[in-house]
Amino acid sequence: MTTATVLAPAPAPVPTEAPRSAPMPVAAHLDEATRRAVRAAVAVAVCAVIGWFLYEPVMDLVRAPIAQIAADRQASLNFDSVTGAFDLHLRVALVAGFVLSSPVWLHQLFAFVLPGLTRRERRYVLGSVGAATPLFAAGCATGFLLFPHMVSVLAGFAASEDSTILDAGAYIDFILKVVVATGVAFVLPVVLVVLNLAGLLSARSLARSWRYAVVAIVLFSALATPSADVMSMFVVAVPMAALFAAALAIAVLHDRAHARAATRSTPEEASCSV
Repeated sequence: MTTATVLAPAPAPVPTEAPRSAPMPVAAHLDEATRRAVRAAVAVAVCAVIGWFLYEPVMDLVRAPIAQIAADRQASLNFDSVTGAFDLHLRVALVAGFVLSSPVWLHQLFAFVLPGLTRRERRYVLGSVGAATPLFAAGCATGFLLFPHMVSVLAGFAASEDSTILDAGAYIDFILKVVVATGVAFVLPVVLVVLNLAGLLSARSLARSWRYAVVAIVLFSALATPSADVMSMFVVAVPMAALFAAALAIAVLHDRAHARAATRSTPEEASCSV
């Protein structure tokens, strides 16, 4: 007498990620993108109007280093055209509007992009943006605090008999470059963490390059604070070194957790294959 063995059907695999949302028609995508772009543009325009009235307080802060230079010799801002003052006023208003409205246009951007991502991709995007935003703000604040000292030191290379007549547009561009460059430098550790989480950069290779990172941090700090005051350089170098160390620690913890998960899954896969 033979007994028939009934084989139970294999269970369906459980998806590890939430599926992407259903694709939208191209016309619906364009319509949504247009609506969100209009909302972002309106927010920038409204905040630019506010920035128009903030011009004088901003320029008072910008003129402070020039006032210090003027104590030793003639120094002033120069407008090289009839419309130069209006152009600078409009530029400051637009920059202020773009910065003040950033919560609105960032929300519109992510509200348009996130529905097309998986749960894991959303977690990476939101986590990286949530960490990069305060770091970028802190870096910009550091650059804004450092630029008066930089202007005083760089203008100090001129002789006391000379006059320092600065083009207003070029002067504002210099300040914006310093502020944005310092902000981007503070965000670079977040980029390293994202590359590690994506599997493109291992903690071991990141640890091996720590010497190059320290040299790059010191060089950037020396260029951002071109003065004989070593404390100014440390104000930039120490936070950047601490952020690099934090990024390295996160990468090490992630790689260790990934290795432990791989060793646990290997015996289970072997037993299932027998």
